[in-house]
Amino acid sequence: MTTPTEDLSAAGVSIWLDDLSRTRIETGNLQELIDTRGVVGVTTNPSIFQAAIGNKDDDSYDAPLAALATAGADVDTAIFEITTTDVRDAADIFRPIYDATGGVDGRVSIEVSPDLAHDTDATIAEAVKLWAKVDRPNTLIKIPATKAGLPAITAVIAEGISVNVTLIFSLERYGEVIDAYLAGLAQAKGNGHDLATIHSVASFFVSRVDTEVDKRLTALGTPAATGLKSKAGVANARLAYELFEQRFASQTAVELIAAGANVQRPLWASTGVKDPALPDTLYVTELVAGGTVNTMPEKTLQATFDHGVITGDTITGNYADAHQVFDDLAAAGIDLADVTQLLEDEGVEKFIASWQDLKATVDTALAAAPETTR
Repeated sequence: MTTPTEDLSAAGVSIWLDDLSRTRIETGNLQELIDTRGVVGVTTNPSIFQAAIGNKDDDSYDAPLAALATAGADVDTAIFEITTTDVRDAADIFRPIYDATGGVDGRVSIEVSPDLAHDTDATIAEAVKLWAKVDRPNTLIKIPATKAGLPAITAVIAEGISVNVTLIFSLERYGEVIDAYLAGLAQAKGNGHDLATIHSVASFFVSRVDTEVDKRLTALGTPAATGLKSKAGVANARLAYELFEQRFASQTAVELIAAGANVQRPLWASTGVKDPALPDTLYVTELVAGGTVNTMPEKTLQATFDHGVITGDTITGNYADAHQVFDDLAAAGIDLADVTQLLEDEGVEKFIASWQDLKATVDTALAAAPETTR
């Protein structure tokens, strides 16, 4: 007998945990999830670090923050040191998986400051700084797919740095992300980098699309609108995979792959179900296809392990249905372009808010360090 997570891995989906904390690392919990749940990577974001460092029941950050206070570190320096240390230590735990998979998995992501989401040059500079600080080849630097983020993606890839492109909501923006990646690879090749060492994932958000679309469908209140609820997120992701297949079959992509480049794998993010009326494994079981990543909160991971039903590829045979959902949404008056732009804007704003909360938490901790240690 196999477990559902084993079945998911066998279907070609890489299971990454959407969470990280020093306690997970130090207690062996992260290694346990690797051993028992098939976890082969980790993603982080400002909200995750805020939850970890701000957790009053977790004292694993007390000593390092006190040491940083003693050293006279300011808030930004303390956050940089704490988060890069966690990512480096997690990367070391995943290194055997990275080696065994030729760099495909065993990845740990760390995000540039969300304050920089609309500043191309500052994003590039921080991505380079984070890559050098963590100093592990199995790191991915997360860059948001804002308009300012697109040229930053190209520039960072051109430096030979592996990138996780985050906060992708629309098919149009996803196409621009693929273009940015391919342009970066072409520049990296010209710069003399080994293309085989550069990896990337494109994080396509799922549940947030349903949350916003369903709110608008509820407001419409018609039977047709009601019948479309909870279909947009999966349809959007399935059409993203269709676009992935098309764009990486282009002449430009094929030539780069022949030169050693890797495809930019689709990653399903925001896979925790927000609506309690929906199956809690919906955004896992309905988004199965080879060469994808599903990054899950632990609750979703455990639900999948416990009762997920993996039936093989649930994406590539459903493109026609996904297109029909889009047509029906448009006919009902749902402006998906407006939905996805709103979600991108809100996504950046939420991460900025979490970042500010994190800075306040760390500032308080630094100030509270015993005077005798400073």
